[in-house]
Amino acid sequence: MDCIFCAIIEGRAPAEVVFEDEETLAFMDINPANPGHTLVIPKRHVRNIYDLDEQTAAAVMRATVRVAQAIKRALQPAGMNLVQSNERAGGQEIFHIHIHIIPRWYGDGLRLARPPEVRRTMPIKEAAAGIRREVARK
Repeated sequence: MDCIFCAIIEGRAPAEVVFEDEETLAFMDINPANPGHTLVIPKRHVRNIYDLDEQTAAAVMRATVRVAQAIKRALQPAGMNLVQSNERAGGQEIFHIHIHIIPRWYGDGLRLARPPEVRRTMPIKEAAAGIRREVARK
């Protein structure tokens, strides 16, 4: 497996690390959308949210909260976005799950998505029923 994030975890690739614990690593994005743009990853290779177990998810979210709060104190952004993408159709480019913490300032010009466009290719109640059925299967 040739995963750049695994290489960073193993010390085979450089990164500007801002936080590390037993299960997670947080480091600066090398192509930041804004100053302070940080990535949080599990140390165990997990492709995406579909392969993510709840214990690892909890560890990643704990680290994300801790780092987000540190960014808020250090850089004083007016707001913040958390972004997590899955598979190519969802915009995932590196196939090791990661959460982007992106500090935001008024007038920063950053647009994460075009304005929402309502798409009703399936009735809302039908989609909800299918999701409820699958959530209950766990």
